[in-house]
Amino acid sequence: MSRPLTAKGAATRERIVSAAATLVRAQGAQNTGLDDIRASTATSKSQLFHYFPGGRADLLYAVAVHEAALVIADQQPELDRLGPPPSWRAWRETVVRKYREQGRQCPLRSLTSQLADSDPRVGPLVASMVSDWHALLLAGTTRAGATAPDALATSVLAAVQGGAGLLIATGELGYLETAVDLAIAPLVAAA
Repeated sequence: MSRPLTAKGAATRERIVSAAATLVRAQGAQNTGLDDIRASTATSKSQLFHYFPGGRADLLYAVAVHEAALVIADQQPELDRLGPPPSWRAWRETVVRKYREQGRQCPLRSLTSQLADSDPRVGPLVASMVSDWHALLLAGTTRAGATAPDALATSVLAAVQGGAGLLIATGELGYLETAVDLAIAPLVAAA
């Protein structure tokens, strides 16, 4: 059993994972090697293997965990505050702004198209993240008093994922904006 990391060790590990995630988003998991990560983070090979004993596979799984957490974190605190009509508008603005900033280099794309094939643990990780995301949207649609809160939460989630997929394919943000606007229309109409 490995010893817990010190605060400095945890920070170093997180710095490596964050830099690796940036590289995977930019050039893909297949094109990101340990030498690229070492160069980007100014770490030695021994440091990489200290934090990721299984090598590249362990590091890519850590990147997947990081990216899954980032998908939810990028929507906070608005995601936790969903309920009244203004909260849905604020959440929508947060989602659109984040995708405008990151464009095609989004954590969701990394998870589903870059990392999913790298490790059999990534699929269940993605499923768990989607389930958590849906639960947060469901809490919001329930607080909003929607007549079919589960179906509406599913619709909103599908709109974000579908709009993000079209943005990634085309580079056009309008797909995401339109999809999300239509999905949340019943939730903001009450204002």
